[in-house]
Amino acid sequence: MAVITTGNHPKALWPGVQQFWGRQYKRYPELYPGMFEVTSSKQNYEEDVEVTGFGMVPAKPEGTSITYDSETQGETTRYTHTAYALGYIVTYEELRDNLYEVVSRRRASALAFSAANSIETIAANVYNRGFNSSYTFGDAKEMLATDHPTSSGDQSNELTTAADLSEASLEDIVIKIRKAKNDRGLRVQLQSRKLIVPPDLEFEANRILKSVNQNDTANNAVNALRVTGSFPEGILVNSFLNDTDAWFVKTNCPEAQKFIWRERIDFSQDNDFDTKNAKAAIYFRLSVGSTDWRGVYGSPGA
Repeated sequence: MAVITTGNHPKALWPGVQQFWGRQYKRYPELYPGMFEVTSSKQNYEEDVEVTGFGMVPAKPEGTSITYDSETQGETTRYTHTAYALGYIVTYEELRDNLYEVVSRRRASALAFSAANSIETIAANVYNRGFNSSYTFGDAKEMLATDHPTSSGDQSNELTTAADLSEASLEDIVIKIRKAKNDRGLRVQLQSRKLIVPPDLEFEANRILKSVNQNDTANNAVNALRVTGSFPEGILVNSFLNDTDAWFVKTNCPEAQKFIWRERIDFSQDNDFDTKNAKAAIYFRLSVGSTDWRGVYGSPGA
């Protein structure tokens, strides 16, 4: 068990130190709400169950009976909440002998910094593993695939041929989104809303979406993506995305990618009677995943 003693900060026992540094830096604003629908839970786990709806309405010849259809239960996605915790122990002597209150006071801030980074990493990993068949959801497929099984045949939220981020590949994915269907094969009004990229693609994304004319060409043509307002929520750059050329498009699909809080961050402190050591810990519990793959489209890059 790690314990912070007077030996951990020997310089804090002597006067003359101007500044302690390296434990805390400016942290990112919350990024995960831009990638997930954030909800809360009061149970051990939550389940999202698909209802397939009805198919197309057939023609009814004169004098014949009406055709009756049945809706059925489709795939089920379970969100099982995971607990996360981290703390530190400080000896009584270290607290008493430390000449710099700032060293002790900033430990709680450093713990909060660790929690914020951990939460963003947990959330971003759903996207980092989005093309990995080892991480599957309710339909037994990864979040982004070309063969999501449905009652009306396989459907795709990934470019058939993987492509790097470009004006052409974005147009292809927007067209694919516009042609989306539900489980029974009926068209749904799906729209692209936001482009999500790692820092490596930030500048290229801005050149593509914000250019007045067509990007990287001498043609005097308008930037169709900009004119049509295909990305009304703009660009989200997430530094916790690991793949340097994978990119994603968030849609307006409801109940899609979810981040569920079971217990929000709790910071607690206590003292051990026998040793007089001080303890502090941070605890939170959450689950994150994908219910409906139609909430995000993309490509792993070429």
